[in-house]
Amino acid sequence: MSPQLRNIAIIAHVDHGKTTLVAHLLKQSGTFQAHQEVEDRMMDSMDLERERGITIAAKNASFIYKDVKVNIVDTPGHSDFGGEVERILDMVDGAILLVDSSEGPLPQTRFVLKKALEKNLKLLLCINKIDRPDSRINEVENEIFDLFIDLDATDEQTEFETIYAIARDGIATKDPEKLTNSLEVLLDWIVDNMPAPNVEQDAPLQMMISNISYNNFVGRLPIGRVRAGSMKVGDQVLISQENKDSKFKITALFQYKASELLPVEEIHAGDIAVVAGFEDIYIGDT
Repeated sequence: MSPQLRNIAIIAHVDHGKTTLVAHLLKQSGTFQAHQEVEDRMMDSMDLERERGITIAAKNASFIYKDVKVNIVDTPGHSDFGGEVERILDMVDGAILLVDSSEGPLPQTRFVLKKALEKNLKLLLCINKIDRPDSRINEVENEIFDLFIDLDATDEQTEFETIYAIARDGIATKDPEKLTNSLEVLLDWIVDNMPAPNVEQDAPLQMMISNISYNNFVGRLPIGRVRAGSMKVGDQVLISQENKDSKFKITALFQYKASELLPVEEIHAGDIAVVAGFEDIYIGDT
């Protein structure tokens, strides 16, 4: 196990507050200095995303809270990007299911929840926007429970906990009648209840590519969770593809600090890696 590491996703229907919540988690975990301003849609870096106000490509970020590193993935909430959601869930051990307190579960909520249940991820329900004048918190919570049942969730899976939030203001609470002034309740829950990755540190390297990014200086950047072993800059690795195996040298390694990529020399099992040095590599390669 990697006790000082958590890999989680935030899953929701479009516009239920994922990106805003991630920005405040990064801010309140101490990732940013007090004088730094956090852009509301800092995770939505693509021009089209800014224009449309939705998250298209999944983004990775990380923060350290109480000496635990949390890798957090902000997944697309729009139904057009369902394939990406499924791949991203392979990288994590738990997920926060974020639902609007007025709209309740919508079609994409059903899709992402179904995938998370199939992968048996640890789930936390977070009901957001509880300050809306038309919020109906109890009804929405019952609708989510009914959705779990409808999707054939196990008895254990239906015993999920709920946290209530106003992501826009960076507030989370266990009791919607008693507001707090921070996300401390949610941050503590992630560290205390989300499972650590179960990995083999001393085994041969294993990593599946779950996403691809691109950088003008180093080209294609495969992203994935290191399932076993470790990798260092300069290592020769074997890439297994559908029709062939190829050898490549790792020219650079990166990890996320907040939402920025920082170069590192080595990455161990359980963590999420961004790798440079591969010209011809695709999602699903190992």
